[in-house]
Amino acid sequence: MNLVKSTGTFGFYTIISRLLGYLRDVLIAIFLGTSIFADAFFVAFRIPNTFRRLFAEGTFNAAFVPSYSSELLKNKSRSKNFANEIFNLLFLGLLFLVLLIEVFMPSFVGLIAPGFVENTKKIELAIDLTRITFPFLMFVSLSSFFGAVLNSHNKFAAASAAPIILNLILIGILFFGKYLNDELIYYLSYGVSAAGFLQLIFLYKFTHKFLVINFDFKLKFNNKVKSFFKKLLPSIFSSGVTQINILIGTIIASFQASAVSYLYYADRIYQINLAIAGIAIGVVVLPQLSKHIYLKKKEKILKIQNKALELSMFLSLPASIALLIGSKEIISALFGYGSFDEGAVFNSAKALYYFGFGLPAFAFIKVFSTFFFANNDTKTPFYISLISVILNILISVYYFKSIGFIIIPIATTIASWFNSIVLFIYLKKRNLFQFNSIFVVKFFKIVFATITMGIFFKYLILIFENKMIYDFSFKSFYLILSVLLCIIFYLLVSFFIKAFNYKDLQLKY
Repeated sequence: MNLVKSTGTFGFYTIISRLLGYLRDVLIAIFLGTSIFADAFFVAFRIPNTFRRLFAEGTFNAAFVPSYSSELLKNKSRSKNFANEIFNLLFLGLLFLVLLIEVFMPSFVGLIAPGFVENTKKIELAIDLTRITFPFLMFVSLSSFFGAVLNSHNKFAAASAAPIILNLILIGILFFGKYLNDELIYYLSYGVSAAGFLQLIFLYKFTHKFLVINFDFKLKFNNKVKSFFKKLLPSIFSSGVTQINILIGTIIASFQASAVSYLYYADRIYQINLAIAGIAIGVVVLPQLSKHIYLKKKEKILKIQNKALELSMFLSLPASIALLIGSKEIISALFGYGSFDEGAVFNSAKALYYFGFGLPAFAFIKVFSTFFFANNDTKTPFYISLISVILNILISVYYFKSIGFIIIPIATTIASWFNSIVLFIYLKKRNLFQFNSIFVVKFFKIVFATITMGIFFKYLILIFENKMIYDFSFKSFYLILSVLLCIIFYLLVSFFIKAFNYKDLQLKY
């Protein structure tokens, strides 16, 4: 197994899922636009989907994989007992949480969307829809457990493919959107929960080879289990800090009409790159990094770390430049149809532009946090993330009244760069990471390749300027063409200046 292959496997299914997600969101934009129906559904969808990202996209792995992997190295029977104990506690805890929130849903929605309270129709709609979607939280969290077991055995395909189920179900519902009218948002909400349940069944089928679940409702809190749960909450917070910042942004944005929708559509764009440049790399390297740290193989540890960071930079920097240069064209081409008017394009593009500055930081947080998690340190990234979230809230609240929703992506970006820089400083301070000579050379080559690609992308946008205006029917074709040409150009430049060398990145475990 090697870093490129494993990341490629995870990334391939993730890209398929995200592309289907874009198709889903294009259809949502056509039928709902930025209406109160859209705002209400996005709040209802944001809550369980945030938890999906928090649990599924590497966060649960951070606490589970190091502990489970060390047990596997010691004794397979003990590892199975440990996994079963964790599953049963998770199942009971999540069941209690879901039932509790369902009972107090009006208060809960009032907390996460306080700006809706003054609009009776919007708040009631959001409450109804969130009640329907909330069971997804339980299903997807348990799915993440099975995904973490598979990742620990270096099986990445099934866990990364599972989210495809959600997008296929929602797309299927949206194809009947014109017949469903106002009932569409209810069908979509039921689809979310149904998809979560199917994901759970799907992943259990693959996990069954490695682990058979034994339901035991006698709560067991041995030292290993206690240690896991002590690490779980800090790891959720620190690894999922970008999603937490976005959720906070959604809460604040609820006070401005349509702002929740603008942020949602902008958020959807950069997530595909983040999924590969940050999440995929973090998920893939964690099991092996944990193993080599346990075996005290310093040379392999440093090699994995340097290559992980190198690959993250190689993927995130050009994507960041592309978002800065073509945010308006990207939003217009992907979502600018039907109820999604030019005003919505403009506002969503502004949000995407500022998210673009933060994209490398979002990815670096995932990678740097993984280095801490592999060392069984969840406290340091937790405290750093907590400070960054406080910073995000202070900036957002202070400037929201004067400049509106656009402060949300600005604050998220500032807080994320603060987070990633401080994580890096502490890694160096504790001697948990050091650059090798190859990385330093590659850094400047990647920057050069990124700048040249940016110039080329700007040139293409100018050439196709008249083909990418809001009213042009085939604007998405020209955007896709431009992106594909840029990818080819970037890879060719990287190849010739040796910023990218497959043998270099082929890190065999």
